[in-house]
Amino acid sequence: MVLLKYPCSLIQKIPTAGCLVIITILYSCTPSSLNREKILQTIQEVDSKRLNNALHSPGDWITHGLTYSEQRYSQLKEIHSKNITDIGLAWSLNLGTRRGLEATPLVVEGIMYISGPWGKVFAIDARKGELIWKFDPKVHGSYAQRACCDIVNRGIALYQGKVYVGALDGRLIALAADTGEKIWEKQTVDTTQAYTLTGAPRVVKGKVIIGNSGGEYGVRGYVSAYDAESGELVWRFYTVPGNPKDPFENAAMALAAKTWKGEWWKYGGGGTVWDAMAYDPELDQLYIGTGNGSPWNQQHRSPGGGDNLFLSSILSLNPANGNLIWYYQTTPGDSWDFTATQHMILADIPLAGKMRKVLMQAPKNGFFYVIDRMNGKLLSAEPYVYVNWASKVDLKNGKPQIHVNRTYQGLNSQVFPSPWGGHNWQPMAYNPETGWVYIPARERGMTFGHDPYWTFDSSTVRFNTGVRYNRKFPYLQDSLAPSPTEKLIAWDPIEQKEIWSVEQPTMYNGGVLATAGNLIFQGSSEGIFAAYDATTGKILWSTDLKTGIIAPPISYEVDGKQYVSIAVGWGGAWGTVQKHTEEIYPGTLYTFVLGGEAPLPAYPEFPQKELINLPVTATEQELFHGMVQYGIHCKICHGTPGDAGGNIPNLAWTRPEVFALFEEIVLEGLKLPNGMPQFQGTLSPEDVYAIKNHILATAQKRGSP
Repeated sequence: MVLLKYPCSLIQKIPTAGCLVIITILYSCTPSSLNREKILQTIQEVDSKRLNNALHSPGDWITHGLTYSEQRYSQLKEIHSKNITDIGLAWSLNLGTRRGLEATPLVVEGIMYISGPWGKVFAIDARKGELIWKFDPKVHGSYAQRACCDIVNRGIALYQGKVYVGALDGRLIALAADTGEKIWEKQTVDTTQAYTLTGAPRVVKGKVIIGNSGGEYGVRGYVSAYDAESGELVWRFYTVPGNPKDPFENAAMALAAKTWKGEWWKYGGGGTVWDAMAYDPELDQLYIGTGNGSPWNQQHRSPGGGDNLFLSSILSLNPANGNLIWYYQTTPGDSWDFTATQHMILADIPLAGKMRKVLMQAPKNGFFYVIDRMNGKLLSAEPYVYVNWASKVDLKNGKPQIHVNRTYQGLNSQVFPSPWGGHNWQPMAYNPETGWVYIPARERGMTFGHDPYWTFDSSTVRFNTGVRYNRKFPYLQDSLAPSPTEKLIAWDPIEQKEIWSVEQPTMYNGGVLATAGNLIFQGSSEGIFAAYDATTGKILWSTDLKTGIIAPPISYEVDGKQYVSIAVGWGGAWGTVQKHTEEIYPGTLYTFVLGGEAPLPAYPEFPQKELINLPVTATEQELFHGMVQYGIHCKICHGTPGDAGGNIPNLAWTRPEVFALFEEIVLEGLKLPNGMPQFQGTLSPEDVYAIKNHILATAQKRGSP
């Protein structure tokens, strides 16, 4: 725990021997509005009743999606489309990290809480941007190897005086909201397997709901509920069946097992619950989204086919006991990483002359779904981006009509969307005034091919999808395929059509906020934070924050003033290896207000980089071996040698004095605290020698005129 920026003259007069006394008086030195008792009382008031009625507290942002319905629509309108050009920076706070920031901050009566990489938590004075306390879960650096998509964290939960966060290593931790001290922690995963925890927990009826990640590494997905007070496990719902020789956990798993073939349980199965959740207090239904199969390729995972329940599905659970109420599967037999973990929104909308309680989702597979959230019945589904893996979704049986040539059996097939999705984890938003959903979307394809050499080894942590380009088979390209495009879409869920869209030049832009001021806020991978007219899509205001933005913004009110905050820290799945700004500056929290005049932080310039230029001493055979080993163990984080790189260094730009420590870094774990894995036992010295020379040889080719 760290307390900063509240100097007190009394402290300077206390002798060194009295250092313990400082801890007890620090809170008396803080502003009266942020003393210990005030913080504790404020967060104690966030109980089930207040969470159920979050709309009655429009100035606060007390749960991940603002309300349980996850609409991300702020009722605040002091800042609106007519005066948006008058906003400026109120404050900024350097969070001291250079990894991806994906979290949604929570704010209660002027106190902000936000999580960062590894599951760190920061408590902040939301008026001034001054740090109150910081918590570090001290995750061992080796867990970075298990994280497919950066060591990110998407948020925290608040409930009755506690802050709940999931650490990357699978621990669910409860902190005291006033001090940041740990109250309890529970290990939610089997640490011998490649699970990680990156999603934001939710608190529903006194239970902390949390899922996990790891679908690319051979794990079995599930979601768990823990008692918010004691931390004891209340229930757990597995999303895919285990070994049929063992008793099934419940009737849902017995049902699901009938839709699988082969020995899927040996490979984990997948279906991890790594992001989306929503809750309807009136219906008392908890909604979760499930992920891709493990491995992706169904021909390996479940030879002979089958729907493979409950992969890529939306599930309704009873929050009291975790029992399944209904399910809807967006992508039966998923072979493309078409997760249904993307943001879900609950709303009441008129359909065919009748108000319907619906759940809306734009998952990776490119179709926008409107589902009756009472019973799971599909009401409509239409493509919101270019789709070629299926022709349509049959409203009678709710299933897509899949083009068999896009299942890449006996060929290499160009499939749209790609595993990046028509829409990924970045939250969309719903404006009940316009009636539209605002989606951070993309049109991008990928070539899928069956990997005939695929094997699974649970002792080796590596990206394991069963997909690769197979040179023995023909390539089926899509002649109608659009050029790769990123865009912000305004989507009418009633008419199932695009109202407007704004094309964006670079990949992996941030989540979205809608406000009653007829505004849509979004950050871009180019570092531009912008406000759009919600009706027309016209950009009304923007500012350059110099570093790519992936997180969603929020809006809150303190002392009668409306603020808009955004966490800026480049990273995530795309940002580890690519960037769209000249540099990547430290992760920083920015907050804007009408009339704000604070200067942007002045970060030092980075020194000019040069490609590493050292002698290559390996044979051609060794270089080929190095290329293969680099592709297996290094490329997913460091990218292709010589590329610009992302928030993880591209090794072709390594300084000679650092490159001289290559063996110590790779085999002995010299950079383990930074998240660089230790490969002792996985790679041999000969492997490392070959990898090192592959990097040098590639850098030389890139540097040749």
